[in-house]
Amino acid sequence: MDTFLYGTMIFLMLLAAFNLFVGVSNDAVNFLGSALGSKAAPYNRVMLVAALGVLLGCTFSSGMMEIARSGIFNPTKFTYADIMTIFFAVMITDTLLLDTFNSLGLPTSTTVSIVFELLGGSVMTAAYRLYKTTDSLAGIGAYINNEKALAIITGILMSVVIAFTCGLIIQWIVRLIFSFKYKNVYRYLGGVYAGFCLTAILYFLVIKGAKGSSFMTPEMITWINTYTYEILICSFVILSVFFQLLISFFNFNALRTVILAGTFALAFAFAGNDLVNFVGVPFAALQSTEMADAAFEANQALTPATFMMTGLAKSVQTPTLYLILSGLIMVATLWWSPKAQRVVQTSINLSASDRSDKEQFGSSLPSRLMVRSVLSMNKIFNQIMPKSILRGIDSRWTRPPLKKGEIPLPFDQVRASVNLVVASILIALATSLKLPLSTTYVTFMVAMGSSLADGAWDRESAVYRISGVLAVISGWFLTAFTAFTACAIVAWLCLIFGKVFMIIAGLFLLFILIKTNIVGRKKESRALKALTQHLTKEQLKENLNQSIGDALQKTVDIFINATRALLNEDLGTLSEDKDKAQQLLDDIAEERSHYYLMIVQGAGSEADYDVRNYYYRTFSNIKDVCHLLRNVVNQEEQHIANSHSVFKGELKDNLLNALDRLQSLQTTLDQCIRTGCTSEEGVLKLSDENLAELNSYQTDLMKQVDLHAMPLHRSELYWALLQFCLEVINRYIGIVLLQKELNYMLSKQAEKEEKPSGPEVVQLSDTPAQ
Repeated sequence: MDTFLYGTMIFLMLLAAFNLFVGVSNDAVNFLGSALGSKAAPYNRVMLVAALGVLLGCTFSSGMMEIARSGIFNPTKFTYADIMTIFFAVMITDTLLLDTFNSLGLPTSTTVSIVFELLGGSVMTAAYRLYKTTDSLAGIGAYINNEKALAIITGILMSVVIAFTCGLIIQWIVRLIFSFKYKNVYRYLGGVYAGFCLTAILYFLVIKGAKGSSFMTPEMITWINTYTYEILICSFVILSVFFQLLISFFNFNALRTVILAGTFALAFAFAGNDLVNFVGVPFAALQSTEMADAAFEANQALTPATFMMTGLAKSVQTPTLYLILSGLIMVATLWWSPKAQRVVQTSINLSASDRSDKEQFGSSLPSRLMVRSVLSMNKIFNQIMPKSILRGIDSRWTRPPLKKGEIPLPFDQVRASVNLVVASILIALATSLKLPLSTTYVTFMVAMGSSLADGAWDRESAVYRISGVLAVISGWFLTAFTAFTACAIVAWLCLIFGKVFMIIAGLFLLFILIKTNIVGRKKESRALKALTQHLTKEQLKENLNQSIGDALQKTVDIFINATRALLNEDLGTLSEDKDKAQQLLDDIAEERSHYYLMIVQGAGSEADYDVRNYYYRTFSNIKDVCHLLRNVVNQEEQHIANSHSVFKGELKDNLLNALDRLQSLQTTLDQCIRTGCTSEEGVLKLSDENLAELNSYQTDLMKQVDLHAMPLHRSELYWALLQFCLEVINRYIGIVLLQKELNYMLSKQAEKEEKPSGPEVVQLSDTPAQ
């Protein structure tokens, strides 16, 4: 046995463990978002249900492993050395690609990646071998499993359309039946709805997915296939009657059960469908090595370059032990990965009924044309349909008014159940057909379809959300092209330079993984710590004030440093400051999203509403300042990059004085924010003095424009710099006043209410909003 190839197999197994960690961290959002966004159950209970689904789903993924062995290429045409080269190139490319896309925040799919990497690596290896032996590329098609590869690629592409359409139609029908005021209808039809959903989940996960299980015997599968209809009818009747009795006599919330069952089903389907993306190639390498070992022992004349991998074409069951170990790694990642916890907010914003910054992808021409076409069709539809029917349909989409202090959830439990059940059914169906789907895109498109049907895509947000959908589809093509090309290049380098390149590539990959995932890991935001650690209100307030003070200090430091670099015509420093300004904006946006998550998971009292309102308004002000900072620094950089002259004389002196005043005011405001103001009048007086001074500098600018005919771009830049100073002062003085207003309201609230002994703790509510 070739020792190097044996070491390659061990290296691939180590990469499999890392891929499991990265994959679950990225894709946990797919099956956690709906349950947490609708507050169907406490966080720990949702995580436990998802963990059980992942662990059990892994045992049903054995059939999917054939995708890595023979789904893309024809293994009978490749030698053992060729197969190990392909697998090495695939895992190197896959790990680097996922890590790079994650670092850049670009959309990607583990399924798309692995399929096109296998295709790229096998095409390059086949082309190289054919050219070396025949000087021709004729016959390369025999090396690729064209029919199966085309079916897989088509299935991935079609899943985007099918998922969106199913989410749209099913959610529209369900909402038409239940409406947003669903309590009355739910009392009579809730049991039937719960029974139908749970029966559908049972059918697609157990009955249709049984063939892929590693522990199902042929006799058991035959029995299930024989009595399928009897099992389904009995399940539907029993479950419907059972839940209807609970609803009628005990006011039981069956929607929570459906959502938790859907979470389990989606986690189950995710593990069954996506496990092959993370460990399919290493397991195939392990099985290839076992086959080669047996062949070499039987025939000493065989070598890795002559032994053909015909055995991979046969159906081979992956040992259950390997699948369970993979499941345990996935469960551990789900519970303890900070990244898996942070992605929850992305899912909550994904299909929220209200607009948010997270879903504003920007408008595009295709999205505008689509919206205009739909509006035109809607006008025609309204002219044809009777007014009474239209009024009846519109009444089903009328939302109930919120109580004072109540924060609207991104979506209610009816839509959460549809998101989970439809997505899990689609993924489980594909798994039973041995077609890998992108769980990310399926859950995304189902959520987008259901949000459209629920009226969340109004005329104010439709263009942006359609642009977001198109961006995801574009990301799919980008992922596919990048994966195919990169893996083909890596495979070619392995074939040309052999072991030397493979060793260098392996070491380089380890260096990158350590750098990006250990050394370069970002610190957890204070808001996320406050959310996960249940800090007291006083501790939460201290954390918030610390965040505000840090944001103010970084903002002023970046602006002063960039402006001094402008006066010194230092383009390099300006470029660095532009990146810092963008990073600060990203950090503030993330921090704001975590405080928004507190709003979603808040207790809902009037006092807490005032607190959450303060958080939201505060970080909205900070984010606006950071937006302006990024634009101003970019304007400064462009000024120097275009070799324009800088300010001199009185304008330069005024600008330097403005920077000094801003620095002095920042120190005062920072102390006020962190410790509480002792004199509001003193801060306002200091603010007025600085504003008056800046206004006088604006007057001086107008004089200079008049006297020296200053070019427009120079005067605009100078004006923008002064306006930024004014904006910082106004916004942060506003934050100080908001802070004092909050303290006053909380003190008045404390006087009216009897407070329990001991510290009050900010807990995430366990009671779902109805």
